[in-house]
Amino acid sequence: MKFRQTDRITAQERAFVDQQLSEYNRARGQVWEPRELGVFVEDEDGAVQGALTGETNGLWLKVEYLWVRQALRGQKLGGTLLELAEAEARRRGCRYSFLSTFQFQAPQFYEKMGYRLVLELVNYPCEGKRLFYTKILVPCEGSGEETREM
Repeated sequence: MKFRQTDRITAQERAFVDQQLSEYNRARGQVWEPRELGVFVEDEDGAVQGALTGETNGLWLKVEYLWVRQALRGQKLGGTLLELAEAEARRRGCRYSFLSTFQFQAPQFYEKMGYRLVLELVNYPCEGKRLFYTKILVPCEGSGEETREM
């Protein structure tokens, strides 16, 4: 056997590893059926002015990226993108959402949208902080889950 190291992982290599891990997870009774989710806001010419990308898997929505063109920020487009993604996630059976952001990006925005900080990774990538948030989309009745930390 030999080891190979690269800084250019191919799409085929990434897909292979993803497939292997998915099979492993399913064999152990875990639901592993990620489904992409994209929400876009476009101008009259079809140019993207804002976007949310992520995926749903089991009970969770994972928000990967949320972006709004600088000139349009403050017009609630980001909140609408997030709300539309959460609504679709609920339709897909999700009860929770998670995402990460950096201290200089949008932590106050996510907190305003109902997300709770669950992990703070300091000195990432060097001197900053990466913040991880979760949100309960559909609380279990009578569980107290709406106030409990995940």
